[in-house]
Amino acid sequence: MTVYVVQESKGKDVLGAMKFGELNLLLPEGNQIVLSSQPTIRKLNNALKNFNDDDYLLLMGDPIALALATAIAARWNQGRVKFLKWDRFEHMYYPVEADISGREV
Repeated sequence: MTVYVVQESKGKDVLGAMKFGELNLLLPEGNQIVLSSQPTIRKLNNALKNFNDDDYLLLMGDPIALALATAIAARWNQGRVKFLKWDRFEHMYYPVEADISGREV
């Protein structure tokens, strides 16, 4: 089980996500997708090529990077993606499942 942290964000405590799997950082803080998205797409494709039903995405960082990571993870896993959502009141992560293929989760 792996938790793919889309982009590093200083000051954000993600250690609570470790109970869902090993943390794997996809992009460094400050990585900007302005002039060309292809280098980032290649990097995300390579990092997420083994994404499966046991893995999670932790969406932090640039909104374009979040969208790309979600699309790429879903593509590698037949439309299925699991996310970790932070609950600021309970101070813990909750899993959220999605299937963009139209099949029910």
